[in-house]
Amino acid sequence: MTTERIPMTREGYEKLKTDLDRMQNKEMIEVTKRIATARAMGDLSENAEYHAAREDQGMLQARVDVLKDKLSRAYFIDKNNIASDTVGFGASVKVKDLDLDEEETFQLVGPGEEDYNSNRILTSSPIAQGLLGKKKGDIAEIQVPMGKVRFQILDISFA
Repeated sequence: MTTERIPMTREGYEKLKTDLDRMQNKEMIEVTKRIATARAMGDLSENAEYHAAREDQGMLQARVDVLKDKLSRAYFIDKNNIASDTVGFGASVKVKDLDLDEEETFQLVGPGEEDYNSNRILTSSPIAQGLLGKKKGDIAEIQVPMGKVRFQILDISFA
């Protein structure tokens, strides 16, 4: 895993910590019980329930490990110390798509706070990376999986 620090707010950190606690203290216990129940059924070589439960346990453990890694690399951002004229962590950025002639607003957030349905995007996403450091009036050309998008920065605000 990488050693790169991950910016996040205290709220995002607490949400991820709650998710980790739920996975470790509820979901993992449920999976362990399923394994024990399936093991009691006998022959493990042909026991589909046992193998499915073990696979679920492995996937859950992988999610736990990723979450622990994120939390260990987190550092808190104080929104009061961010320049308000430049796109940065926590910014709401109103942009105009120059190719589609449409306006859209993105909020750049850390892990645990993302919600793509309401345009709350991770600072590590391609769009956020292309917007970071830009000022009002700047044009950002961003390579995304479907090609290249061009955004003009119309407004930057911090809640």
